[in-house]
Amino acid sequence: MAAIREALVLARLFHRGPPCLGRLLRRGAGGATYGPRRRGARRWAGDSEVLRKSLQRGLVLSTGAFLVYEAHKLISGFAEVHASFRVEEVIEQADYLYGSGETEKLYRLLVQHKNSDDAELLWRLARASRDLAQLSTTSAEEKKQLAYGALEYAKRALEKNESNSAAHKWYGICLSDVGDFEGIKTKIGNAFVIKEHFQKAIELNPKDATTIHLIGIWCYTFAEMPWYQRKIAATLFASPPTSTFQEALRYFHMAEEADPNFYSKNLLFLGKTYLKLNNKKMALLWLSKAKEYPAHTEEDKQVQKEALELLNSM
Repeated sequence: MAAIREALVLARLFHRGPPCLGRLLRRGAGGATYGPRRRGARRWAGDSEVLRKSLQRGLVLSTGAFLVYEAHKLISGFAEVHASFRVEEVIEQADYLYGSGETEKLYRLLVQHKNSDDAELLWRLARASRDLAQLSTTSAEEKKQLAYGALEYAKRALEKNESNSAAHKWYGICLSDVGDFEGIKTKIGNAFVIKEHFQKAIELNPKDATTIHLIGIWCYTFAEMPWYQRKIAATLFASPPTSTFQEALRYFHMAEEADPNFYSKNLLFLGKTYLKLNNKKMALLWLSKAKEYPAHTEEDKQVQKEALELLNSM
């Protein structure tokens, strides 16, 4: 820190010029000529003195410039390290709030950093925006604004880092959500893009059970698509997206194998898919697990409610 203070003092000095610099130059110039009568050795001696002083000045100036440069590097480095610590601190707080189910507090924390260039912050903000939109207390207009905001944050996260698995995952999720406000044509049209981003996320992080689950949801959605929507899809697209309940079931089991009991909704959809395949014994098993899953979030509560309703209807 002493070196930095010294460098900054030097920087101020050289910005306005040392007070003695003009006198040194004048004295050096005067020493170069002693009049017309003695040109030889004394003239060269004078020039030599000027040269010596010039070299000394150059050394001082170079040293000052070097110290200023080093100070700038140190200060810039400290700023970067501080910014890095700041980002890590926010992410740590955000992950704690997410794990605690504090959806509104999490959103308020992260939205302060909506102009960040950090992909890790941005995809978390996309997730927080979407989670807030999912709350039953959020109005319809707010849900729409939050959905589009979430998509924008996820898009920016991808722009900042295309190798970020979570950014691909949340872009796919948010793009799907926006489709709910733009009609069946847009939703089906986006389906291929959504699946591509989920697949890219798995490619970057093969152990991410949540993304594997999402491909299962994608398959379940198109396996369950009503006939009239299939007809619209076939009219609009030469090769509309299709899938089967067997394919969906495979992904749900893959997700459970990657991270057992990681997500209440995966348990629910295992039960629902077995119901679609008329396997009531396995449906009962997985729906019971979904009903008994600890409710940490609003979504967990909704899963419990749906699982109980399906169990009562069996």
